[in-house]
Amino acid sequence: MSPAAKPLWQRFLVFLVPLMISNILQSMSGTINNIFIGQMIGVDALAAVSTFFPIMILMISFVVGLASGAAILIGQAYGAKNFEKIREVTGTTLTVTFLAALVIAGGGWLLAPQLISLLGAADNIAATASDYARVVFLGMPFFFVFMVLTSMLRGVSDTTTPLWTLGFSILAGLVVTPALIEGWFGLPKIGALAAAVAFITGTVLALIFLYFYLDWRKSPLAPSTIIPRYLKIDLKLLGMVLKLGIPQGVAMMVSSLAAIVVVGIVNRFGSDATAAFGAVNQVMSYVQFPAMSLTIASSIFAAQAIGAKRMDEVEHVTRTGLIMNVFITGGLILIAYLFSENLVRLFITSESVVVMTQTLLHIVLWSVIAFGFGSVFSAVMRASGDVWIPMGISLAAILVIEVPAALILSRLMGLEGIWFAYCLSFVAMLIMQATYYFVFWRKKEINALV
Repeated sequence: MSPAAKPLWQRFLVFLVPLMISNILQSMSGTINNIFIGQMIGVDALAAVSTFFPIMILMISFVVGLASGAAILIGQAYGAKNFEKIREVTGTTLTVTFLAALVIAGGGWLLAPQLISLLGAADNIAATASDYARVVFLGMPFFFVFMVLTSMLRGVSDTTTPLWTLGFSILAGLVVTPALIEGWFGLPKIGALAAAVAFITGTVLALIFLYFYLDWRKSPLAPSTIIPRYLKIDLKLLGMVLKLGIPQGVAMMVSSLAAIVVVGIVNRFGSDATAAFGAVNQVMSYVQFPAMSLTIASSIFAAQAIGAKRMDEVEHVTRTGLIMNVFITGGLILIAYLFSENLVRLFITSESVVVMTQTLLHIVLWSVIAFGFGSVFSAVMRASGDVWIPMGISLAAILVIEVPAALILSRLMGLEGIWFAYCLSFVAMLIMQATYYFVFWRKKEINALV
């Protein structure tokens, strides 16, 4: 049976499993690197590395936006079996990504001390944080290309190659970081910069692996078919990539900024509340992985159906995404409820904080399924090129509901009110996305963009 002939739910699973494992590995690699830095060097080094995190999030938001726009176009072209268009989109996106990354790398190298100062780094870590930022900025051209290329591979239903490549990159990084901290194999000891050098090393090795592996697999994105002819900028295609991608990037950046505001509200309740917030977020991040992966899968499969002019299948994609959200995300939520105390104790030792964290988890966990539903509706609509209204709805859920509700409910109900605000935001987003989908979007004429 050919992949296209398999039931849609099976194709979803084949797509989802490597994608979810990739998300988990990426999250774990960051945690392990921080453990290396904190345990092998010290708190100041960890603080210096952590200072750069908000800048990294902003840059990742830009890349994710660009990559998601390209993946939708590639998905539509793949559905139409238009391999020439796939290579044109890939070439344009990689060229723009690399050039933008060069500008960011150069500017970041020059302005790193000023950026670190702007973030309010303490005097005792400012120099180390600036040096770390400079090294990471040097790796941006490789990192941006890596992120965009692996995202575009998902547009041709390939989530296995990004998984193997990510695993290869992470493994290299996890060897290089401690080696450069301790001076193994005759390498110099470079302290906190070890994590930055490991980041670049892992990314470069992964790109080399991708180059040869994609050629060997005869992938539609094989570099040997793209580099000679297609590494140029097609302004029309670039406009479409940006139109599809910018709203996603903006939504991510706004979400990150809103999270900073919420942390500020939480901090008013003391260090125990901050510790509980961190533990809840750790558990929530893993519970949300299936919902976020379903969002990507729904977007790609809908784009492929639109490209193939199988509009009835777009509805099928939506239903499949919603049903799988019930079983996969809902199943994880149930497990998290049943073993909430055990999960919390992985991060928290104080009995009073364990009880507080469990209470907060019990308030918010169920709402992740609403988040998943809303995200599936949004993803399918974005796959058709309808990006601005779904983005506006997501921003409204964050800026008009989540943040104000967190401020108001935290005063009325205490710390628990902040997590009720998350529930309100997720449910409101679901209601608004579903309303727009059923009342307006389904009545539109949907046409392929490429």
